[in-house]
Parts: sequence; C-alpha cells; structure tokens
Amino acid sequence: MGRTDLLRRFELYAARNDLTAGVRLGSGVHGIVFSAFRQTEMGRVAVKVHEREPDYKRERDIYLRLRQNGVETVSGFSVPELVAYDDELWAIEMTVVDRPFVLDFAGAYLDRPPDFSDEVLADWSAEKQEQFGDHWPEVRAVVGSFEQFGVYLIDVNAGNISFAD
Repeated sequence: MGRTDLLRRFELYAARNDLTAGVRLGSGVHGIVFSAFRQTEMGRVAVKVHEREPDYKRERDIYLRLRQNGVETVSGFSVPELVAYDDELWAIEMTVVDRPFVLDFAGAYLDRPPDFSDEVLADWSAEKQEQFGDHWPEVRAVVGSFEQFGVYLIDVNAGNISFAD
C-alpha cells in the first residue's frame, strides 16, 4: 500500500463521517495523520490512517483502553481522546491536543512489555536520555504512568512526547 491509498482511505473516512478534510499533520512508518473539521462543538479533529492492520488494531485497542479508564492526561501531558474508528479503513479519529502532549501509540505494546534483552533496554534508555536531556526524568515518569494502564511505550521521541517549552 502506498501513500495514495492512505489518502484515498482518509477521504473515504471523511466522507462517511461528514468531516471536512484539513491539512496533513504528519506521517511516519505507521501511517498518515490529517486534520479534519466537524460541524459540531468538537471542531477540529485528527484522523490517522494506518499503513498496516496490526498497527491499526494495536493503536485502536490502546485508545479504547485509555477511554475505558477516562485518561485525558498522563503525568501532566495531554493525551488525544478517541472520537471514532473504522475497522475497514484502518482509521482512528481523535481529538487534537496542545503541548505538552503524548501521541502515537501504534508502536506501543498492550498488556505486556516488549521482550527485549537487558542490553537492548540499556541502549534504548541511554539513547533516550541523550535525546531528551534534562527532560528525561519527566519522560520516564510518563512511560511509567502509561504502564499502569498496561500500555508500554517504545516509540519515545520528541515528536510523540512534546513539552510545553
């Protein structure tokens, strides 16, 4: 599947859900995120269309878990709320959040941590500490808070965990 297919599925999702398409907000290995507008009090939303079904299902299930637990913030960071999803189009509609925020759960694990060796985990931790610098203790707190809900974040980067400053 290519980016053209992702755009086609986004446009179909928008048409089915009476959304006005906005701009592309971002893209990555799991898919593309677009802004869209609802003619309701909600206004602007984000729609992520996934490249692969397993990534979609994982992210959908994590958003369902977060919604079930009423999670809107974690350790002071905003978390998008699930608005709707489409199992045929592999699309997730969510609220748009301001900084500080945590986004993108397609690479996360649900109910079990990844089966990485101690060496891999140590290398990952050292790399993330270097990336986040003085913010690393806050990032570790965010990661630990998500684990309380059975969500194990591994795609931890400045695009997915963003600070107010």
